[in-house]
Amino acid sequence: MRHPTPFGFRNVRRCYRDAVRGRRARRSGATPALLLIRERIDRRRDGGCTAAVPRLAVDSTIVTKADLTKRPDEVASMFDTVAPAYDLVNTLLSLGNDHLWRIATTRAVNPAPGERILDVAAGTGTSSASLARSGAHVVAADFSPGMIEVGRRRQAGNERIEFVQADAMDLPFEDDSFDAVTISFGLRNVVEPRTALAEFLRVVKPGGRLVICEFSTPPLVPLAAAYDFYLSTVMPAVVRLASSNNPAYDYLGDSIRAWPEQRIVAGWLRAAGFERVAHRDLTAGIVALHRGVKPIAAGR
Repeated sequence: MRHPTPFGFRNVRRCYRDAVRGRRARRSGATPALLLIRERIDRRRDGGCTAAVPRLAVDSTIVTKADLTKRPDEVASMFDTVAPAYDLVNTLLSLGNDHLWRIATTRAVNPAPGERILDVAAGTGTSSASLARSGAHVVAADFSPGMIEVGRRRQAGNERIEFVQADAMDLPFEDDSFDAVTISFGLRNVVEPRTALAEFLRVVKPGGRLVICEFSTPPLVPLAAAYDFYLSTVMPAVVRLASSNNPAYDYLGDSIRAWPEQRIVAGWLRAAGFERVAHRDLTAGIVALHRGVKPIAAGR
């Protein structure tokens, strides 16, 4: 996650409108090299996406699209390819709501100065930076070397953030070593999310907090139908404007549709051993914020 883009919410809406209406033709001819960024600046009279849009040029013959089997090598490779443009595309696809979701997640974690917080699937470290502003020390863990590389570069100089390549299902940390564990939009990409939850319970201190921010199922049927239309129609159009790796974002839509509803995820937290489990919907249920606490007795 990252701060809102400089062109603002109104112009993000223009990008969406233009994507749906097909006003901008997709431009081809990118150099076919993996992890090559092409900075594109589009100065439009109608005030559209006037920011520099990093476009990831990827040879379509070697792009790996992860599928719902979520093979670790495919998932890591996919995120490696989208890492340079990941934050910007997230802002476009969420209509700028990623900033609000990050604020809600940070408040739920409630980081305090001196605490040690594990941010799993931290990506480029934008969510970690938000947590570190409190004075906490944040370990930003991610499975993708490409994400880690971009994150270290962008967060260079921030002594409160430490990047570590790690598998959520086999965390390289001691028991009871963090005051809080959080993961935003990453649990859905884990092969065995319940195994990851058990790992989160292991590494968090007794009385420590778990906060999960993840895409969810809107409870209202009309909204759920509209959201499905967005995932299948609008999102692919927007991705064509901002990223060359369309298959990666096909996986995004597939994985969101396959993800269980809120009460099932809450049940997973309870089964893993967390107590005081609760969740609340954000943006009408498009996203859900799940919380749990490790029992004090678990550390005795």
